[in-house]
Amino acid sequence: MFDSKSDYALNKLDQDAIVCKSATGVHIRLTREDFDSEEEFQYWKEWSDCDYHNTDKVGRSFYDHCIALNEALDSAGLSIEDVLMAPLLQTEENDQRASRARMVRSALTEKQYRRLHMYYLQGMTEAEIADLEGVGQQRVSKSLISGIAVLKNFIKIF
Repeated sequence: MFDSKSDYALNKLDQDAIVCKSATGVHIRLTREDFDSEEEFQYWKEWSDCDYHNTDKVGRSFYDHCIALNEALDSAGLSIEDVLMAPLLQTEENDQRASRARMVRSALTEKQYRRLHMYYLQGMTEAEIADLEGVGQQRVSKSLISGIAVLKNFIKIF
């Protein structure tokens, strides 16, 4: 990133002077009036621009191939612990999911479970389920309503 307050930038941007730091750290300006001729000023101006540029490049080479710490923290990937623990955590999560599914299934009657599965997961209508099972659509509807009530109670618990 370009530092507009660097010695190189201050010198390069001020075309009417050579800007440099004094021993006390304060920037001083050597103007055309401080030189015997325009050619002498131009010679030292070009030399200072080149010297500051080379100094800036040498000091910057390491940072040209790196990213800032705050960027690194924002884009941090997985740690080695995350990589090693991921399969274990996934297995644990799958076990918990399977356990909850077994608990839900055990809370419902076989008919409620089957009808909820057909209605919500297979996308069948109440009339299609009633025709398939050979019962009235009203029975399927009541079964779905009572199954949903059981699921709502189950969700409140967890």
